[in-house]
Amino acid sequence: MTDSPLRIERDGAVAILTLDRPTSRNSLNRELSLALGAALRDVAGDPSVRAVVLTGAGDGFCSGADLKAGVTEIGAAPLDQRVDEFHAMIRGIVEAPQPFVAAVHGGAVGFGADLALACDLRILSTAGYLQEKFVKIGLMPDGGGTFWMPRLVGLGRAMEYLMLGTRLDAPLALELGLASRVVAPAELREAALAVARELASNAPLALTAIKRAVRASLDGGLDAALEREKQGQLRLLASEDLVEGVLAWSQRRPPTFHGR
Repeated sequence: MTDSPLRIERDGAVAILTLDRPTSRNSLNRELSLALGAALRDVAGDPSVRAVVLTGAGDGFCSGADLKAGVTEIGAAPLDQRVDEFHAMIRGIVEAPQPFVAAVHGGAVGFGADLALACDLRILSTAGYLQEKFVKIGLMPDGGGTFWMPRLVGLGRAMEYLMLGTRLDAPLALELGLASRVVAPAELREAALAVARELASNAPLALTAIKRAVRASLDGGLDAALEREKQGQLRLLASEDLVEGVLAWSQRRPPTFHGR
């Protein structure tokens, strides 16, 4: 379908999944989140796919949940079900046997940052950045951000970046090890494909074993982290501060939070 919010391509043994809502900087409405979840399940079950590139169309990787669509989608599913649908995307990346490469141009913000962090490798353009911005609208990361960030950058920096909603531009992401390399915007797609092709040329069983062993070596469990985030996020979704944060965002003004 030409109007699908997710573009799926093949480059030999590499699958390319492109979030394709460029006018909203690839924000995740329900249609896109369900489409990506389904595509990840399909990819995981396809032995002809040896590596996956996840990227976004236009000027952004993914700006997170679509706040505007969220207003009209209220009632489409219970909030805990919607959180589970978002978690399915993270689990789909982590549990797939293939290595995932995030190709980040523009912002990977909020849940978009969680998607990028869930991937095994991240390549950023010089205009790319990561930002766990949830706190700015009165929420917390709910896609594994509290799991990935301290393991990737350390507890102290993770607290700072998550609590302040710090924007991590490409040079800093590279310095921190969040990005494996940084390239010019025009070179991003080919750079990500080159890495994915090299991964795809390696023994798939070995790649799967490495991916699973490395992830299993992390202290604690993703499921526990996601459950903590789910319960915390459900409480925050019922808060007045969320209403204020979204209103302030839509009105382009600083929010005034009251802690309730």
